[in-house]
Amino acid sequence: MIKVAIIGAGIGREHLAGYKALPDRFQVVTICDIDTARAEEICGGDKTISLTSEFDSVLANEDIDIIDICLPPHLHFDMSMKALAAGKHVVCEKPLVNSLREADLLAEQAKKYGKMLFPVFQYRFGPALSKLKALIDAGLAGKPLVASIETHWNREADYYANPWRGTWKGEQGGAILGHAIHNHDLLCAIFGGVAKLNAFVDTRVNDIEVEDCASISFVMESGALATSSITLGAATDTSRLRFVFENLTATSGTSPYRPAEDEWTFEARGNVTQADVDAVVSKVDFAHAGFAGFFEALADCLQNQGKNAVLIEDGRRSLEIVSMMYQSARSCTPVQAPIKEGDAFYNGWAPAD
Repeated sequence: MIKVAIIGAGIGREHLAGYKALPDRFQVVTICDIDTARAEEICGGDKTISLTSEFDSVLANEDIDIIDICLPPHLHFDMSMKALAAGKHVVCEKPLVNSLREADLLAEQAKKYGKMLFPVFQYRFGPALSKLKALIDAGLAGKPLVASIETHWNREADYYANPWRGTWKGEQGGAILGHAIHNHDLLCAIFGGVAKLNAFVDTRVNDIEVEDCASISFVMESGALATSSITLGAATDTSRLRFVFENLTATSGTSPYRPAEDEWTFEARGNVTQADVDAVVSKVDFAHAGFAGFFEALADCLQNQGKNAVLIEDGRRSLEIVSMMYQSARSCTPVQAPIKEGDAFYNGWAPAD
């Protein structure tokens, strides 16, 4: 049984539900939040979970295996470093940290203390992605050609009433960091890494410091091309993903927050028949989705039973893409990977005061 402390009772509510879907593998023993009433409310009367507002007391608890950090982005680095130093594995919400430098320091800290850090990318887990992965593994997809991603959501003044949102200091970035980062992780999980990109960003919807619209073009390491369209000014929250391979086109539904749990179409082309595709899809077994799927893969990793966990390398890659986007948008030029120590955006993407 893996014992967990959740730090932060906002998105921590959804993390708690994910752990509770796996009662034979996880036990949430503590929820830590400065708002203890909110922490008590998400527990729903579960007396097996203790409540505290003291992070240091959580770190000192030798029974806890994992510290799950569900706090605003500007707190992620310090809290993760302390948790690793206390001998705990760490789960950390997106964005992992605020620069590639911080990501590399976290990797060093994890190695030093022999612990794992798992960035949260729960969109990877669900029946649709399991089916697509099965088709790729069966050799039916063929060469990746192009992809298109739409992250068209609606965020108005009430969303930004929280004082840390919409600011460089609190949120560390805008729509490409806090909203589209999951879909860009899916792009890389399916098509591989990004070799080069060209990005345009703007603040066109809300009176905030950070961007709320963006348009990005990618060249993937495989040679495939991709585009991403992002806005927080849409009438409804909609995400749409389309991956075109040599012998297969995979198209998502429009679910904004759980795309892998939506209905997708998988259409054959070329030397692959629709019967071939349907046969593979029909044999895909049930797997937990969303946070439960993410935590199941994490448990498998800790117990040397699987290779689907999201690792710190994945979190770093997501931040490298963010760094490339901001560098491209400000320089008005394409940017090529990798971004290394000594490069201008290695230490962060926030503009100078």
